[in-house]
Order: sequence, then C-alpha cells, then structure tokens
Amino acid sequence: MDTEFYTVLFWKLAEGVKITLLLLVICGLLGNLLAVPLAFARISRHAWLRKPVHGFILFFRGTPVLVQLYLIYYGLGEVLSQMPTVRYSPMWPYLRSAFGYAVLALTLNTAAYCAEIWRGALQGLPRGQTEAALSLGLHPRQLNRLVLMPQAFRNALPALAGQNILLLKATSLVSTITIFEVMAAANLVRSQTFRVYESLLGAALVYVILTVVLTIGFSAIEHRIGRPYRR
Repeated sequence: MDTEFYTVLFWKLAEGVKITLLLLVICGLLGNLLAVPLAFARISRHAWLRKPVHGFILFFRGTPVLVQLYLIYYGLGEVLSQMPTVRYSPMWPYLRSAFGYAVLALTLNTAAYCAEIWRGALQGLPRGQTEAALSLGLHPRQLNRLVLMPQAFRNALPALAGQNILLLKATSLVSTITIFEVMAAANLVRSQTFRVYESLLGAALVYVILTVVLTIGFSAIEHRIGRPYRR
C-alpha cells in the first residue's frame, strides 16, 4: 500500500471539501430563500409578475448547469471587465474572483428548481384553508407565514432534499473555472501522479459520504416536523 500517495490524496481532498461545503451552504441557503418569493410570483394572478418568473425558471431548468456557469463566468465577467467604473473600483478584486460567479450561477439554478418545488407544494394545499383563514381575519402575510408555508414546507421537504443533493454534485463543475474543490483536488493529484482510478475513486467516496450525511440530516428534519401529524 502506497501510504505516501494516499496521505497526499487525503489532504488534497480535505482541502477541496472545505470549498465544496462552503459552496453548498451558501448556494443552498440563498437559492432556497430566493425560491420562496419566486414560487409566490409563479402562482400570482398578475401576468406581469408571473410571466417573467416563468421565463427565468424555464431558462435555468432548460439549460445545463455547466452552460449557465460559463455564461455567467465568461459572459458577465467579460462585460464587467469592459466597464471602467467597475474595473477600477474597490470591488473589482472581488468581482473578478471565480468564486462569486460560481455562487451566482449555482444559486440561480437552485432557486429555479426549488421555486417549482415550492409552487407545487403551495398549489397542492386545499383551497378551503385559504378561504377559512381569510374569513377569520388573517392578513395575507399572516396566511402565508402561519398557514400555508409550514404545510407547504412539510410537503416540499423530500423534493428539496433531493435538489440540495443535486446541488452538492453540481459543485463539481466549478473546477472548470479554476475553483479548487473536491473534483479539482482529485484532478490535481491525478495529473501529478498519473494514478487516475485512485484519485477519482477518492473524490467519489467524498461525494458519497457527503450525500449520506445530507440524506440523514434531511430525514431527521422530515421525521421531526412530521411527528405531530403521525399521532
């Protein structure tokens, strides 16, 4: 057993895991938060609000994540670099960083998919609950916060869990824009040692472990919020 190789592989993957988890947490939180207002806009009676959101969701669900990542990193990055007010501003060192573009691309993609999950969960609730709550004098904001959202979250949780696991896997694509996460770490070790299978199997093992942890976490949440309804 080549102890030196596996030690190097372990520490490189551990370094990459930090960035992978950071992307997962940031994009997962921002994407899920953005998805809620998008879902309400999606079911709005106002066409001027509903149709642009539908177009946004259609684009991000209808194109590969890698294409979205390239469009934002190379396209938006090129546009910003041609703007003197941006290029020579104090924010430019941050705006030229690949990490910010990766966060933006993965956040928008996650928001589009999660918005449709929330939309389905909201539309699946009995209409009588809305009418009853309004008849009791609840404000629409109170209706959404106290009545609709808790039930919709319970219904949407399994699908949201699956989408966040897909987000974890999508983080592997950011290695193509120079971000050093798990896949980039595996590729670096592979190129330096020419040991392809061990490097890629190491990365695969990391993703499996993270997926299992996410699955257990979401299952625990689902069990806890569903407990009062199983009595």
